[in-house]
Amino acid sequence: MQRLYDFLRRHPTWVDGFWAFVLLGISGIGLVSMAEGAGREPQALSIPIALGFALVMTLRRRATEKMLVLAAVLGFLQLVFDVGTMPANFAMLVIVYTAAADGARWASRFALVGGLCAAPLSMMRWPTENTDTVGLVLLTMFQIVPFALAWVLGDSIRTRRAYFAQLEERADRLEKEREAQAKVAVAAERARIARELHDVVAHNVSVMVVQADGAAYVMDTAPDQAKKALETISGTGRQALAEMRRLLGVLRTGEPEESGEYVPQPDVEQLDDLIEQVRTAGLPVDYKVEGTPRPLPSGVELTAYRIVQEALTNTRKHGGENAGASVRLVYFDDGLGLLVEDDGKGAPHELYEDGGADGSGHGLIGMRERVGMVGGTLDAGPRPGGGFRISALLPLKPAH
Repeated sequence: MQRLYDFLRRHPTWVDGFWAFVLLGISGIGLVSMAEGAGREPQALSIPIALGFALVMTLRRRATEKMLVLAAVLGFLQLVFDVGTMPANFAMLVIVYTAAADGARWASRFALVGGLCAAPLSMMRWPTENTDTVGLVLLTMFQIVPFALAWVLGDSIRTRRAYFAQLEERADRLEKEREAQAKVAVAAERARIARELHDVVAHNVSVMVVQADGAAYVMDTAPDQAKKALETISGTGRQALAEMRRLLGVLRTGEPEESGEYVPQPDVEQLDDLIEQVRTAGLPVDYKVEGTPRPLPSGVELTAYRIVQEALTNTRKHGGENAGASVRLVYFDDGLGLLVEDDGKGAPHELYEDGGADGSGHGLIGMRERVGMVGGTLDAGPRPGGGFRISALLPLKPAH
């Protein structure tokens, strides 16, 4: 039965043709019965008109507007040539419904007007005998009702289909918007991971290079210092490897894996370890905290840590010999202030901001992106008399 039902849904014209054949048979039986009862042959146009209404019933969904016009012409011929009503006239109700549900707007209006006029014209052409005026009016109204109901039902179907089509369109649009938002979120996450990788590689590898150079220099004269430098290289390498595993795990799975190998996101409490690591690498750093320390949003803490890390990495890379740095962390009521300065006399920092001699050129750009993500401000530039200065203000409440 399901296969039969699916077949009929795929071939609606066959279904309409079957009902047209039934309607034509009933009309033929009616014409023969009328002829036998009246004792006269049916009019010659009765059969062609019945066949025409059968055609209207068959093709009503394939050529709605044309079949509506054909039904109107057949009805007009019935009136002109005095061909009485027959069961085939039921096709007029069907085509009124179809035009209201599937036809063009003009066809729907034409079907409404024609359906409302059909009953009065029929009563005027073939009045009922022995019926007073009130009875004729009531009978006419009774015959108008089926045409009005057919049109109302068809128009309701049209409205419902339009409503469901609108819902489907809205659902498709929302789905596309969700996909677009997901792609944007993925791109933003990958950009964040790229910045994280840049910070990890730039900082830890520079520490390892400095320590390796120092170990090679004192290998023969001070073995203990060389051993300490190698231990620093080993620890820094493990830390960098753990962070890179965490970030690569995010790239693979979309979210950090629950594994002991992955380290948590760094925060301001780890700045002491970072600065001690930098000092061990040979860069003097003066570190002070002003205000009352308190818990901060994770995004602000990560941003503050990465800014200090990147600034000190730049000082080691570009500050030149005998460079020193200072770090100030200030807790305000509504924000966190950062000030990182150095007195290096090395290559101009502007070169490395826009892509300079060593081709890095992404440190300060990454800082600005990080600060912008938390709604803060960043000021970076050369200091009077030499050196470089980075100042950032990170709000503790998101900007509206």
